[in-house]
Amino acid sequence: MPVAVLASLAAGACFAVAGLLQQWAAGARPDDEALKPRLLRHLVRDRLWLSGIGLAVLAYGFQSLALAFGPLSLVQPLIVAELVFAVPLSARLHRLRLGRREWSGTFAVAAGLALALASARPHGGRPETGLMSWLLILGSTAALVCVALTAGRLLLGPWRASATALAAGAVMGMQSVLLAATVERLRHGLGSALSAWQTYALVAASLGGLLLIQSAFQQGPLAASLPVIDATEPVVAVTVGMTVFGETIRTGWPVSAATVTGLALVAAGIVSLDSSPVVAALHGRRGGAFVRGAGRR
Repeated sequence: MPVAVLASLAAGACFAVAGLLQQWAAGARPDDEALKPRLLRHLVRDRLWLSGIGLAVLAYGFQSLALAFGPLSLVQPLIVAELVFAVPLSARLHRLRLGRREWSGTFAVAAGLALALASARPHGGRPETGLMSWLLILGSTAALVCVALTAGRLLLGPWRASATALAAGAVMGMQSVLLAATVERLRHGLGSALSAWQTYALVAASLGGLLLIQSAFQQGPLAASLPVIDATEPVVAVTVGMTVFGETIRTGWPVSAATVTGLALVAAGIVSLDSSPVVAALHGRRGGAFVRGAGRR
């Protein structure tokens, strides 16, 4: 168990720095590149951004190690500690100091996510379902993404980044579902996986999610995007798992109350961060000299 705890915290720290590096690089790109493939074309030539991707890969390695020694119900709540690392680091690099509002918002999101995941503890189910159910899943996710992106066009400042992050989290939650289906196909052989449409939808969701995440990073500070992505992805994945794959969560008093309290903390923390003057100042300083001096291209 100690190995699982240490590996989970290491994964969270790596995810935090990875997100920070990616946001610094993406934030330096022009506004008109948001949500366009050329944003990724420029970022893949940016050494700072590539370093962030490398750290994310390392983080997944630590996460895998943690899962080898501990249950998902322990590992996942600890990994969301990345927020406690990422938001203060972002402010520090911008030479800004977090106040009580920003610290409380950050801890509210991290603690709320950990509480909701630990109390609900989704389990069971199997990633096999009919075509109509898949169409319902994909259609609902696409609708949520469209609504979020449309709202993002109408919003300003950190709120725009949060709206794009909502779309990114929804796509990444869907990616988790498609990954589960693809892994299940692989149990029956590589040919079975290659003949399934879910495998190719997984590739499309991964690329689309990557573009949306980098666009969210490009549009605003890490404090406006990362908490929303971290919150939306598991909610979408668990919701789909429950409604379609037959997964279950723990219910009853006081478990359900703890889950609802956790989700409420997440929502309150995100609102607190997005309306924070410090986060607004971070938005004005995105993509500063640190990126230009870190060996881009």
